[in-house]
Amino acid sequence: MTRKKVKLAYIVNDSARKATFKKRKKGLMKKVSELSTLCGIDACAIIYSPYDAQPEVWPNPAGVQRVIAQFKRMPEMEQSKKMVNQESFIRQRIAKAGEQLKKLHKENREKHITEVMFQCLTGKAVQGMPIADLNDVGWLLDQKLKEIHKKMESLKRSPPDPPVVSLPPPPPSMAAPPPPPTTPGAASSSMQVGMDGPHRTQWFGDWMNNPNDQNMGFGNGEEMLMQFPDNQNSMWNSAFFP
Repeated sequence: MTRKKVKLAYIVNDSARKATFKKRKKGLMKKVSELSTLCGIDACAIIYSPYDAQPEVWPNPAGVQRVIAQFKRMPEMEQSKKMVNQESFIRQRIAKAGEQLKKLHKENREKHITEVMFQCLTGKAVQGMPIADLNDVGWLLDQKLKEIHKKMESLKRSPPDPPVVSLPPPPPSMAAPPPPPTTPGAASSSMQVGMDGPHRTQWFGDWMNNPNDQNMGFGNGEEMLMQFPDNQNSMWNSAFFP
């Protein structure tokens, strides 16, 4: 459950004011203790009220005297540099509230003129409109036009993205033909002629010099077939001697 916001004003009721004083005084002493412990600084608090005969101090009278003595040893300009009294504090609050009020007035004025500009663009007559509103509408239109021109110039200076071209798939006629089916006979023949380059060149030269020679430098056919493993001989025999 969120804490209810308390209005910062003098509490007229005596009993309520006294109860609030005791509650806030306890909280103030706790905050000063936390500030001194967390930040490692010398701090003290002196609270005087009509409800107590003696002022209440923190942490103790000796600690208060030590902090006050350190403060008095500082130069006078340094002492009053960030010091405020009740009057100066109220003046600072009033100045801050005035700045916030000016900011809100400006935002409201801009929203109102923007609404008037859009009404004029939809065809609303401008007769009878105050001169101040007309001047503000003209100024707002100039600002919008400047923003548009600036955006256009930035788009012209930046190179456009290259177009993405998607090529259509090739027609079926241009597709690669499927590989021919492999038969056992073709496999065996390819294994039979799968000799290395120098050996095949020597065999072709011997055959060209002596075409009648059936051995072709390899002996008879049985010796050539015996060079393959048994499984290849079976494939060869099944292909040519069913």
